[in-house]
Amino acid sequence: MDYIIGQRWVSHADAQLGLGIVVGLEGRRVTLAFPAVGEERTYATDNAPLSRLRFKAGDHICTVAQVELLVTAVTENEGLLRYTGTDHHEREVTISELELDAYVQLTTPQQRLLNGHFDSTAAFALRVATLLHTDSLQRSPARGLLGSRTSLLPH
Repeated sequence: MDYIIGQRWVSHADAQLGLGIVVGLEGRRVTLAFPAVGEERTYATDNAPLSRLRFKAGDHICTVAQVELLVTAVTENEGLLRYTGTDHHEREVTISELELDAYVQLTTPQQRLLNGHFDSTAAFALRVATLLHTDSLQRSPARGLLGSRTSLLPH
């Protein structure tokens, strides 16, 4: 991943941070400012839990000035994105990705999938194995006898 100062990224590790801005690059480290919570965090570039946030035509976005836009076009210039869209007065507005509201939450599965925020195949396989094991335990004829709550009685 190539990081450029001014780009907007989302942290998978802590979704409550909101939308981060790349503010520093130093060797193999990248520093992001998260204005939604007033924090700065530094990540190793090779294994950072970050994804670049790219909206596409048809998405609704909000600016720091609380203007909601319907994206009609996205252009990239020197690694930074510019969004062109229409506001509620049908005026065409072009903004830089720096002007995006920091309080972006990708909460629904559809939003996460369409923005490329999904788990690895290994994590999915682990969840499936866990669910299958839980299912086999619940169908066991010894169900109810497993994991009893007991304590030693003093004599």
